[in-house]
Amino acid sequence: MEILIKASQFILSLSFLIVLHELGHFIPAKIFKTRVEKFYLFFDYKFSLFKKKIGDTVYGIGWIPLGGYVKISGMIDESMDTEQMKQPAQPWEFRSKPAWQRLIIMLGGVTVNFILGILIYIMITFVWGIDFVKPEGIKNGFAVHESFKQLGFKDGDVITKFNGTEPLDVTDVNKHLFLRGITSLDVVHEDGKTATIAIPEDIGSIMWEKGVMEPFKIRTTPVIDTVVVDSPAEKAGILKNDKIISVNNTPVVYWQDFSEIAANSTEDKLTVEVERNGVSEIISIVPNEDKTIGVSNYRQSGVDVQHKDYTFLESISKGNSLAIWTLKDYITQFKYVFTKKGATSIGGFIAIGNIFPAKWSWQSFWSITAFLSIMLGFMNLLPIPALDGGHVVFTLYEMITGRKPNDKFLEYAQITGFLILIALLLLANGNDIVKLFSK
Repeated sequence: MEILIKASQFILSLSFLIVLHELGHFIPAKIFKTRVEKFYLFFDYKFSLFKKKIGDTVYGIGWIPLGGYVKISGMIDESMDTEQMKQPAQPWEFRSKPAWQRLIIMLGGVTVNFILGILIYIMITFVWGIDFVKPEGIKNGFAVHESFKQLGFKDGDVITKFNGTEPLDVTDVNKHLFLRGITSLDVVHEDGKTATIAIPEDIGSIMWEKGVMEPFKIRTTPVIDTVVVDSPAEKAGILKNDKIISVNNTPVVYWQDFSEIAANSTEDKLTVEVERNGVSEIISIVPNEDKTIGVSNYRQSGVDVQHKDYTFLESISKGNSLAIWTLKDYITQFKYVFTKKGATSIGGFIAIGNIFPAKWSWQSFWSITAFLSIMLGFMNLLPIPALDGGHVVFTLYEMITGRKPNDKFLEYAQITGFLILIALLLLANGNDIVKLFSK
């Protein structure tokens, strides 16, 4: 059931984004009296699930859910209709239009993506407001990764400032370290002493290479919130709401203590003491190969979460800010794609589908859709010939030099770009399959 809920959210979000992106091309094409032969959600190789011709345009739904397209007359695109290009140019064709009109048509899709992302973030802010945690809201402090303890941090630290300024949401510390160039953190240690700790300039790269993406984790009580079906924990008799008292006779105070003991255990079995309805019980569990037992803890006990509602006018400013920072953060982390580790970290449809929650939530759905819209806008601007960005580059070249690339060059460039995209698609989804079977 969880898979169906995630899949339905993914397909709905993807369909929504594809249709609006293609409308971004379709509308200016129609304004400039350019013929649009097809408008499709998904690809229709060999046959369509649905199609209907209205005027000069066939509207349809394909059977391959890898995207969508509009086929514009007189343009070398994913349809690879080279026969049409051999005929004399017609007034209604894309190639007959002035370069500035062609540029607007090609930029229409990504423009819609960015505007859509902003509008959704405005709507989210207005409808649901923003949850945040101030520094004083972290009652038990953070659990700190060993690599960050070398910088001077300690378990139980309460972070009070980023770069000398109190943050709106202190739980964003990991994101700010990785993406936003924090150079110092002010902390209060458990003994009450304060310190300003300098952060290396290349901290983002260090976190990426070491695989330490969450050096600071909120310390929470070790109460089990979720037990995975058919997991070692379920088979052993662990139940939701069990409180972990000790593991292998080592006392557990916070959830992070349990995670650390389990990860470092050299025993074949874990001896877990839990408290259930006020009664202590000892349970023996054989963990998975990765030393997990199939339990999770999402409870924010010891955390004071505050909430702020926004007026519509306030939401416009806040929504714009969220969209801009989403784009900046995505561009910042995009550079890691070109590392060896980045190549194996690229995710395909399974990875994207998994970012949707297992329970339907409109707030989560729209938040993820806004992020995907901005991500797709940026990705489509990449100067790869088969993408909008490739067409934009060629059109800008023509506008600057006054020379239009010949159709044969554009045809070969389109084929090259298409092969690049297929390779990336195979890599991303191949990574998903490898991760799926390695669990």
